[in-house]
Amino acid sequence: MQLLSAYLKNHDTDNELVELIDILMVACKEIALQLREGALAGIHGTTSDTNVQGETQKKLDVISNDILKEVLLDNRLVRGVASEEEDEPVFGNPEGRFLVTFDPLDGSSNIDVNVSVGTIFSILEVPETGTPDSVDLFLQPGRKQVAAGYVLYGPSAVLALTTGHGVNMFTLAHTGDFLLTREQVSVPETTKEFAINMSNQRHWEPAMRNYVDDLLAGAEGPRGKNYNMRWIASMVAEVHRVLTRGGIFTYPWDSRDPKKPGKLRLMYEGNPMSMLIEQAGGLSTTCYQNIMDIQPAHIHQRVAVALGSREEVETAMQYHQDTPSIIQQ
Repeated sequence: MQLLSAYLKNHDTDNELVELIDILMVACKEIALQLREGALAGIHGTTSDTNVQGETQKKLDVISNDILKEVLLDNRLVRGVASEEEDEPVFGNPEGRFLVTFDPLDGSSNIDVNVSVGTIFSILEVPETGTPDSVDLFLQPGRKQVAAGYVLYGPSAVLALTTGHGVNMFTLAHTGDFLLTREQVSVPETTKEFAINMSNQRHWEPAMRNYVDDLLAGAEGPRGKNYNMRWIASMVAEVHRVLTRGGIFTYPWDSRDPKKPGKLRLMYEGNPMSMLIEQAGGLSTTCYQNIMDIQPAHIHQRVAVALGSREEVETAMQYHQDTPSIIQQ
């Protein structure tokens, strides 16, 4: 088994990018340690604060965010970071080459019930335009990412990583090292498994309701096969399952708030997960277009998501093409 840094260097990864990924993993190891201690460390429960999304912050949301900020901004390579838990980007070394966006603890509503959560990250290069420190530096489409990944904190801590040359997985060993455990991950093209929050069904577009109705109809319906449904309420865990055995994960547009075309955030959830899925041969879309082709308008922009096995995602998109949309794309 190869060490993470050795594997990256052996595959001609830029040395400064290797250094940054190593630094990121220092933070993720500390988060993994905090999670392992759980109630013993007093990290369960909520704070009295809400983040920019209007969501109540869990104690470990704040702890994880502070760990990532401190570790990253102390590194010479990092110009700035943007987080789900920060209203605005936070800047570090003015000469730094990289920008990092992250969801410090995705699925944190699961912490108190001991279900898998994770850290999602995206790495961008600072544009060459010489723009001063501002949010505009971050507003790059997902195609500009130089690396993306997540660390899943489950029965084991697993890093899924892409630097644009496929997806590889590394498991955190008792030695404190991330070791290669799966190389060149590939998402199966077809699937009989889907993940969606069915409690929101009444708020979906007609196309999504029609699509899911046909999945539920099983072998007797127009799809001609039986599907199983999964829902963990942690994007990291859902995407990890898709990367491991295929499937489709979708958090679609719904009608509850026209200002929020989806629950998930483009810059630090949609884009990094899309890069992973595409690098593994899958497809990641809004049901109308590829997510990584979207030009971001603001750092906390939301996006509808349907990602996973290519054939199934294409079918979901076809339903949306065939049914008149009730939203303006």
